[in-house]
Amino acid sequence: MNSHRPGRTALAPALLTVTALLALSACGTSEADSGSGAASTVTVRIPDPGNSGVLAVGKKDGSLDKALGKAGAKVEWTGSAGPFAPAAQAMNADQLDFATGSITSGVTSLAQRPGFKFFTAVDPDATGEGILVQNGSGIDSVAGLVGKKVAVNQGGTGEYLLLKALAKAGIPADKVERVYLRPDQTAAVFNAGKVDAWAVWATYAVAEIGSGKAHFLADGAAIGSDNYSLNAVRTGFAEKHPEIVKALYTYLHDASARQKKNPAAYLNVFTDVGPTAVTGKAQEVQTAIIAKGGTVDPIGPEDIERFEAVAAFYAEQKVTKGQVDVAAHLLDVEKLT
Repeated sequence: MNSHRPGRTALAPALLTVTALLALSACGTSEADSGSGAASTVTVRIPDPGNSGVLAVGKKDGSLDKALGKAGAKVEWTGSAGPFAPAAQAMNADQLDFATGSITSGVTSLAQRPGFKFFTAVDPDATGEGILVQNGSGIDSVAGLVGKKVAVNQGGTGEYLLLKALAKAGIPADKVERVYLRPDQTAAVFNAGKVDAWAVWATYAVAEIGSGKAHFLADGAAIGSDNYSLNAVRTGFAEKHPEIVKALYTYLHDASARQKKNPAAYLNVFTDVGPTAVTGKAQEVQTAIIAKGGTVDPIGPEDIERFEAVAAFYAEQKVTKGQVDVAAHLLDVEKLT
């Protein structure tokens, strides 16, 4: 897995340029778009990043506002970061301008009537996502999940990882019971033994692995996951402020490269105690995942092929009614001006 690939500069024709994007109908005007003239400051509504990551650092030290200020923008932290589906709904409703999610949750959100475009990609997480089981559960292979209950978030990363693992092992999906739960409500259910496994990503997996009581039955690499992390921008915002979108991309790319080199500096940004802090073994696990992960990069042709593979897989597994045209909802960030 490469953290930065020069091939991304030669983009596929299906990837929208800013010219094509401007030709689309607007998704409405919000206060964030209401500025006019060079002296106006545009507000970018971004979910609060919490206690870790590049946006948390950008919030604490003011570096994100400084970077966006050069493009005439400032940040309004709105709500909190979490699963992509509600963030997509907020963008569709003109309540949010930017959000981070995965291609898996992105596909199901695109199956609706999306008012957003994806403009960056981070390589699939080979080590931080997968299917968790409790130590001593007796489940030692994907085949061991037959007849068991597995917690997943419906239509998102969890359901994708489980279905992908079962397909790779040649196991019909209906041989395993999917228990649909919100990821932020699943840990208690998993630890109480009410489900036998949990298909999940690093945000929630780190604490379980760090506790020493659980491990990945199969991680992203073993599953063959194409689950990219993506950044999305509200279509109406990108139409009016392409220079701000490009400035945001530049900040995220540069900061993610710094984070990969020094992961510890991006953990426990505001506090090292309490429920949002990552400590002990969990901190070691999280640091290792970040160090092995990718950086925020433009979307290239090789990425689009893998996005389309996810969309085809979701259609085949009947997660979506048909194959979603992902390429129609991508933005060429390098051509924004």
